Amino acid sequence: MALVLVARPLPDTVIDALAVAHDVDFRDATWPMDVDEMLAALRDYDAVLCSLGDRFSAELFTKAGKPRCRLIANFGVGYNHIDVAAARRAGVAVTNTPGAVTDATADIALTLMLMACRRAGEGERLVRSGTWEGWHPMQMLGLHMTGKTLGIIGMGRIGQAIARRAHHGFGMNILFHNRSPKKCEVPAKQMERIEDVAAWADVLVIAVPGGPETTHLVGRKVFAAMPEHAVFVNISRGEVVDEAALIEALEAHSIGAAGLDVYEYEPDVPERLRACENAVLLPHLGTATLEVRTEMGMMAARNILSFLKDGTLENPV
Repeated sequence: MALVLVARPLPDTVIDALAVAHDVDFRDATWPMDVDEMLAALRDYDAVLCSLGDRFSAELFTKAGKPRCRLIANFGVGYNHIDVAAARRAGVAVTNTPGAVTDATADIALTLMLMACRRAGEGERLVRSGTWEGWHPMQMLGLHMTGKTLGIIGMGRIGQAIARRAHHGFGMNILFHNRSPKKCEVPAKQMERIEDVAAWADVLVIAVPGGPETTHLVGRKVFAAMPEHAVFVNISRGEVVDEAALIEALEAHSIGAAGLDVYEYEPDVPERLRACENAVLLPHLGTATLEVRTEMGMMAARNILSFLKDGTLENPV
């Protein structure tokens, strides 16, 4: 039997699936592993099921020398916290969990779009404060989302799922930017520059993967191109957005509002951002349903089980 480390609490179904075939150790901590824990994971285990924040860097692989670990199974579709090239050089395979997260993340994008457009966060705070004076015709007027133009940056699985919901559910016109030519499942127009999409969009959603190539992909130029009423939504990775530039745009009301599920220095959220009434801020809820988290865990478990059995991988990256 191989020895497997599960680095975060996961549904019992996932642990049980692994424990049938292998010895399993699991951390009770909900926060990321520190350097010493990750070094021990590489040196002492045959496979590691890790998650967001467990930063397996090139430097870490160098320190680990020749690791016992042969597989890092990432719990999540995004794997920018793992240096995949360094892992390969060390003889460690890496997998992720695509597909399982698509619909849940797209649902959160629509949640943020609606909340930011209709000022739902502000409205709830008003009711909870006990200062609401009752309905009147000009109270908290927001942006009517139906029939508006949605701009999507990144037309992968999640971008396509957002486009379907927006087009079929709200009759929205779809514009998008993607690094390569992409055929969309609903009527949509691809544009060459992100700023071009931003200039025409009533709502702009970011749905690109994280990593060095997309760090600060969205900054002052994009926010300057957006109409003053437009809503900005990020459900990708926090570092994709220059958070300081976003805060400036929100404070100056040069954009209408923002809906965020991720942050540049997560879990630290700047006080200035928290003070923006025109920002909806969620605590990274993109895949936070038991069904989805179980499927993500089972996908990671299947990668571990198949790899340790015969070297095959369901979702290599």
